[in-house]
Amino acid sequence: MPTTVLSSKGQVIIPKPIRDAHHWKPGQRLEVVESGEYIVLKAAEPFPETAIADAAGCLPYKGKPKTLADMDEAIAKGVKESFRDRD
Repeated sequence: MPTTVLSSKGQVIIPKPIRDAHHWKPGQRLEVVESGEYIVLKAAEPFPETAIADAAGCLPYKGKPKTLADMDEAIAKGVKESFRDRD
């Protein structure tokens, strides 16, 4: 069983065979899970899992839904306005 030493800064080195087996590279974020007398390290997910309803629910718009034609018209208007001052 591989062992490691706790540094004066509270750091430990994960042995290379274990890092290689898990494909952990420098900068890998790890979750630290305490479980009784054990401490478990596991790869952290880059973003927390969310449902589309959670993301869409935070949008502030409360009116009638816009159609694709409405969106195209708004985009065209915005483009014309942004280029109007460049003549």
